[in-house]
Amino acid sequence: MVMPFDEPREACGVFGVYAPGEDVARLTYFGLYALQHRGQESAGIATSDGDVMRIHTRMGLVHTAFDEPTLAGLTGHIAIGHTRYSTTGASRENNAGPFLVEQGQIAVAHNGNLVNTEELRQELLARGIALEGTTDSEVLAWMIALDDAPTIADRVRRSMERFVGAYSLAILTPEAVVAVRDPLGIRPLCLGRLGEHWVVASESCALATIGASFERTVEPGEIVVIDADGFHSYPAPERPERQALCLFEFIYFARPDSQLMGERLHLARQRMGAELWREDPIEADIVVPLPDSAVPAAIGYARASGIPYAEGLIKNRYIGRTFIQPDQRLREQGVKLKFNALPEVLEGKRVVLVDDTIVRGTTSKPIVDLLRQNGAREVHMRVHAPPIKWPCYLGVDMALREELIAANLSVEEIGRAIGADSIHYLSLDGLMRAIGLPRANFCNACLTGEYPVPVDSAVRPIALVRR
Repeated sequence: MVMPFDEPREACGVFGVYAPGEDVARLTYFGLYALQHRGQESAGIATSDGDVMRIHTRMGLVHTAFDEPTLAGLTGHIAIGHTRYSTTGASRENNAGPFLVEQGQIAVAHNGNLVNTEELRQELLARGIALEGTTDSEVLAWMIALDDAPTIADRVRRSMERFVGAYSLAILTPEAVVAVRDPLGIRPLCLGRLGEHWVVASESCALATIGASFERTVEPGEIVVIDADGFHSYPAPERPERQALCLFEFIYFARPDSQLMGERLHLARQRMGAELWREDPIEADIVVPLPDSAVPAAIGYARASGIPYAEGLIKNRYIGRTFIQPDQRLREQGVKLKFNALPEVLEGKRVVLVDDTIVRGTTSKPIVDLLRQNGAREVHMRVHAPPIKWPCYLGVDMALREELIAANLSVEEIGRAIGADSIHYLSLDGLMRAIGLPRANFCNACLTGEYPVPVDSAVRPIALVRR
């Protein structure tokens, strides 16, 4: 990235398809393309023809990782794919997924983060396994590959007893594609149909991209096996006491056209914006979103308040996805690399600036300054998520606690620090009203410090692991 923009970073997107007669590598390529927002560091596809498994992984974006000859060489009727943002393990070639363990004839694409990786890693090393990378996904793949249960479903189920943390998996064997979700359902995973065939994806937007229909969510703790005999579901042996879908899937991560828990996220985010207005109304002339992620909430805020919606900031949608570093002169431009302001829209206006999150606070002040430099008379910051006060251990790069601005400053102090005329964060109660589902269905640890799994003090937050 050109600079550490102030937004949480997701872990990965996974995809899988069982479709005899179809070009499964190409379907997976376009499925990953739809999931590119979930990870931009590496991409990979593994395929099987029922006998031979083939794999290709590469650093970079999906469209740079594959070309026509590469896709043509990924033959078969079963495939899984992975697009990665590193959490556990550095961003390098041998950490790119999917992970193929030839000894166990298995490949795994993983979205999430285990908190007991080191314990499992030491166990594998003691068994003489030469691990090539440093990611928990490789550890997870080896644990499944080495299990000696008679079926893939049994191997996965027994391995799940050892995994602590977040994991949604697309698994490839020579004969099947397998979808797995951890017992708390921390990361999303869904099932779709493409004619008579089955597809699995992190988000429903990937299904729509390839013309598949959304069927349902993979339930927490469920294992789904799709093979020549059809579709087989193995529910969790015990009903989980709670669910813990990451709340930021609703707020930020998942694409607005995706569905989660029966809700189209674009509409849920509009309601978040409306709740922002109800909690703390302000007199203003225009409502401006920080593009693109805050657009639905800004629309909801404008509708609820009657204040006109306006595009006062234009985003360069590609500058944040280059791995070429800017020179010093460009680096000093900061947010101007990523956003341009429209003075004709802003001149003399009292602006409500809607953003989805403030993490470190490193870009909020430059954006407020940018609006003022282009004529805004007042800037009122409105954030459609509660303050982030705690780090994440379960698949999201949120930063360390000492780096989180809301962990160190009050809301009023944050407003002064970023130069806003006023500031308001959506309350957790307001957020849950907008989503319309019980708080107990979600992980909100980054907001409350209440983690859904035990987090040992020796386990490092994801932001530290990446360094």
